Amino acid sequence: MLRHLFDGLAGKLPGQCAVCRAWPAQPVCESCAARFGQPQPRCRRCALPVPPGTIDCGRCLREPPPIDACHATVGYGYPWAALITQFKFHGQPGWARTFAELMRGAPGVQAAIRQADVVVPMPLSRERLAERGFNQALLLARGLDSHKANPGVLLRIRHTPAQTALDRDGRLANVKGAFAVEPSLEASVRARRVVLVDDVMTSGASVFGAAAALRQAGAADVAAVVLARTDVPA
Repeated sequence: MLRHLFDGLAGKLPGQCAVCRAWPAQPVCESCAARFGQPQPRCRRCALPVPPGTIDCGRCLREPPPIDACHATVGYGYPWAALITQFKFHGQPGWARTFAELMRGAPGVQAAIRQADVVVPMPLSRERLAERGFNQALLLARGLDSHKANPGVLLRIRHTPAQTALDRDGRLANVKGAFAVEPSLEASVRARRVVLVDDVMTSGASVFGAAAALRQAGAADVAAVVLARTDVPA
């Protein structure tokens, strides 16, 4: 699973592992990536952990989300939560390369990217983009496939408050109507296979809202690829 992480970083000057502090090492050494990045059974529609042999979780059976598949690379816990915080909130976009390599090694991700006609990063509002200085989802999407990544397809047409303190119903209401497909680019998704890319998935509200907008524009298949997934239903 994790071989692409190390092959992709070959030739880079050695540094210190951000997890175990081993020296010399890649940003996340092979030992730590193997220890903390092992795949686990996940619901095919929302990527929550499920018992072995289970395909869909109970919630997705009751309320099927507007995506055909969701692939999560790691759980949003130690050490990934802290590393993603550095990437996302502390101006360290260089983590995108390491994370994209890790994502490529996760089950189902390479096939989803290969089969996709277009790879669409989750968009940020103007306010959020100005605050952070870059869109972390766009950097991940370009790391997964720079030729298919298209940041112009999906628009965030309404700035929404941070989701952190909201429950699932609140998150769903918060992002309702927040996404739309750029009218001039609807042909790029109509009857096409689309992969959405994001860094962290909690309740799935944002990913599902974006997927619904793509469906409305005529996308034939919508999958999601996320770096980390919270392991407790929100």
